[in-house]
Amino acid sequence: MHCQPFQRQAEIIRTVESQAREVLMSKTAQYWIDKLSLIAHPEGGYYYETYRSELSIAREALPPEFDGPRLVSTAIYFLLEGENFSAFHRLRSDELWHFYAGSSIVVHVIAPDGGYSEIQLGGNPEQGEVFQAAVKAGCWFASQVRDRRSFALAGCTVAPGFDFADFELGKRSELVKLYPQHRELIERLTRN
Repeated sequence: MHCQPFQRQAEIIRTVESQAREVLMSKTAQYWIDKLSLIAHPEGGYYYETYRSELSIAREALPPEFDGPRLVSTAIYFLLEGENFSAFHRLRSDELWHFYAGSSIVVHVIAPDGGYSEIQLGGNPEQGEVFQAAVKAGCWFASQVRDRRSFALAGCTVAPGFDFADFELGKRSELVKLYPQHRELIERLTRN
């Protein structure tokens, strides 16, 4: 008898979670682009900056590769759709990805030593997907939507905060020369 209220609560929670998933999945990529005021990103996809820390880190307190002070953290919404992809690029800061809606995202990561790893960002832990994952500073990474008929909405938090001075878009020929073992992937996920 005492378990019935808890079973009812669990049923209500499952129903609410299911309804929330349906609402998120029923929206189109264009809906999110319009609703969140997303704009085209140089690496591919769409973004909108949602947060810029008011606190900054002095140049002297940062590693030598930073050319000036940086904000403690920044955050964006990021959307990919269909065949569009986020081309290989790297940052001088760590980037934490957060999954929100749509299809899962595959984030391809090439470490400076050439090691490859793949992040499955999404809402299905039974399929090995995670809601959050970090890409370490200095790694080359690219991403694409797993289901090319769909879209993915994510968030990216960068610390120290994002600055285009710390962003490097990969050049196909240079990356292939550095990492010939990943030629096919690099050729598929670069634009030059």
